[in-house]
Amino acid sequence: MANTCLQFCGFVVSCLGWIGIIVATATNDWIFTCKYAVTTCKRMDELGSRGLWADCVISTALYHCIALTNIPSLPAYMQAARALMVGASILGLPAVALVLMAMPCINLGSEPDSAKHRRAVLGGVLLLCMGLCGVVSTVWFPIGVHYEVGLMSFGFSLYAGWVGSAFCLLGGLMISCSSGGSTRRTEERFYYSKQGASNPNPSSNHAKSAHV
Repeated sequence: MANTCLQFCGFVVSCLGWIGIIVATATNDWIFTCKYAVTTCKRMDELGSRGLWADCVISTALYHCIALTNIPSLPAYMQAARALMVGASILGLPAVALVLMAMPCINLGSEPDSAKHRRAVLGGVLLLCMGLCGVVSTVWFPIGVHYEVGLMSFGFSLYAGWVGSAFCLLGGLMISCSSGGSTRRTEERFYYSKQGASNPNPSSNHAKSAHV
């Protein structure tokens, strides 16, 4: 029962993390760049917002973005962050599907429990990979912008990426740990049941030998 609750909680946390990674990938408010204070830059129309896909200018009455479509001219940190975040978003679909099909309340025919445990472990590993991709992207991107532009502050998209990556790591660990414990107990039950079947009634065998 405890493993089932842990696996369900890991599934919910992982879904929330996947949503956070998708939100961070799709939005452009990763970093705010400014030479002065934020309010001063807004009045002077010099507050910039940079994300994976566009550079934006933000003021009190304007939000204008320029799409970053020339991929070869982009810096390496931005290209790597794009690839990692898109990869993490795509990995989320098979990861969530595998974990969902490994839930105890879902049965696919007459498959053994070991197949469910293997799916759960594979889904947990994919979730851990998603979290690692998100962590590398959300840490490398602001460092690269800081060296390139200078002063900055973090935006909503970056916080969403951090929270989503942390949730994916936590959910992947919870699912992997709960599935590993269930697998060991299933193997132990199978071993003892096999031993019992091979020697069904040891007392009768002993009585027969004593009678002879």
